[in-house]
Amino acid sequence: MQWLIDLFTSTDSVAHIVLLYAVVIAVGVYLGKIKIFGISLGVTFVLFAGILAGHIHFTAPTTVLNFCQDFGLILFVFMIGLQVGPGFFESFKRDGVTLNGLASVTILLNILVMFACYFIFFETSDKSTLPMMIGTLYGAVTNTPGLGAATEALNTVFDQAPQIASGYACAYPLGVTGIILATIAVRYISRSKLKDEEEKLSSEEADNPHAKPHMMHLRVSNAYLAGRSLLQISQFLNRDFVCSRYLHNGEVSIPNRDTIFEIDDELLVVCAEADAEPIKAFIGPEIDSEWNVKLEQQPMVSRRIVITNPSINGKTMGKMHFSSVYGVNVTRITRHGIDLFASRNIHFHIGDRILVVGPEDHVNRVADIMGNSVKRLNAPNIATIFVGIMVGIIFGSLPIAIPGMPVPMKLGLAGGPLIIAILIGRFGYRVKLVTYTTTSANMMLREIGLVLFLASVGIKAGAGFWDTIISGDGLKYVYTGFLITVIPILIIGPIAKLVYKFNYFMVMGMLAGTYTAPPALAYANQVCSREAPGVGYSTVYPLSMFLRILTAQILVLFFCG
Repeated sequence: MQWLIDLFTSTDSVAHIVLLYAVVIAVGVYLGKIKIFGISLGVTFVLFAGILAGHIHFTAPTTVLNFCQDFGLILFVFMIGLQVGPGFFESFKRDGVTLNGLASVTILLNILVMFACYFIFFETSDKSTLPMMIGTLYGAVTNTPGLGAATEALNTVFDQAPQIASGYACAYPLGVTGIILATIAVRYISRSKLKDEEEKLSSEEADNPHAKPHMMHLRVSNAYLAGRSLLQISQFLNRDFVCSRYLHNGEVSIPNRDTIFEIDDELLVVCAEADAEPIKAFIGPEIDSEWNVKLEQQPMVSRRIVITNPSINGKTMGKMHFSSVYGVNVTRITRHGIDLFASRNIHFHIGDRILVVGPEDHVNRVADIMGNSVKRLNAPNIATIFVGIMVGIIFGSLPIAIPGMPVPMKLGLAGGPLIIAILIGRFGYRVKLVTYTTTSANMMLREIGLVLFLASVGIKAGAGFWDTIISGDGLKYVYTGFLITVIPILIIGPIAKLVYKFNYFMVMGMLAGTYTAPPALAYANQVCSREAPGVGYSTVYPLSMFLRILTAQILVLFFCG
């Protein structure tokens, strides 16, 4: 049995190191699935499994732990950047500006509450206390990438950096529950009733004239339109409408972008209810017609179409002219499992799934143009991933001299790859970098990076974790973390609801996205049958993730140097 003992104790062997990570990750993932009051810690439990392994001296060489930690962090944040990149800039539109502003203020309040707790409850003369509070901050807001960014920045400031994962581990469990509890408290503070809020969402959708299709039969009477093509008319009118059939010289046909109209032609037009009157005023009066009645009975179909045609990558929906040229409407865009608003300015990316509604022959034509070939997506674009990581590491290593800072600031192994991934995800198509990976592939790479990082951090922190909890300030990290979690929510939540008049479910999604907390979003989706929580979450998530990682490094470099 000596061979088995050596396998678990010989820290220099490859078999031992692989076994260590396999045990820690497997145990952590399985334990993380256990739900208490409907809430689980998920993959983050790998950190606690690593701490236990480190505490019983089931460990590996420090150089190996450091490599796995840093490589896991790079892979994790880069895949996050690719996911949020396409929607990062689109989120700053309409109500998105206000929601992202509220999210940014919430992040600032988290930091201010952290400093308040630091000066009130802790001995500030100890240089290791503030780094531990930063770890507590990122446990309280359940943001693992921020922990990684802070840990990496601490390595540039200290010869032997404090193991701030202990503070993170202390605050994380109550952080998960605290977000949900505080969100529930916002409901009572703002006197919101779930039934009333859901009825408001239904009413808003019903009253939205742009969401209601309107069909009408028009006779061309505007002399300006004589000899003009459908494309010219659509561009001049600058309103979305579908001309699905037209009658010319007694013959009914399907128009295309080059179809020329003449006076007294009859058109079957579908448009948003709000656009009906302007379109009638421009084209001509509405009339009754027998062929119009027959066409109204033609079935409309809806189909999800996958964008696989490289020539579509990067084009905006407005430039595709779906309604005026192809005779269909795009009602929804799904990217990496997140539903996005189908606005005219949103850019298409390989792998996007669009919901197309219209006559079957028109939908089939759009499917051919967009690609709709799932086989093309089976091969991952792995070269783009590693090209991006290479550029991100170089970018993150650039020194930025800032007056008052002991060392030049660097975006580091977290910030550099994250920013480059966001830029590649949004603009990569311009330099022929196709960044698409399936949602499952993206999640797999992210989870591999995350568990490598968490396992490494936990194993390294395990040796001193027990002392931190029992004889150190572990209990303080627990309750100060809870304060960091709930106080900003109790301030910003009511403001968003009462001052800015956002629907409560939208506020729930916004708060979940600000804390990058999927369990909080899952709870919001349980109590709401509509998509408002998901919209709020996806609107603020990209900026929030970016700010969490960036502020982690700023806090360390400015205040811990």
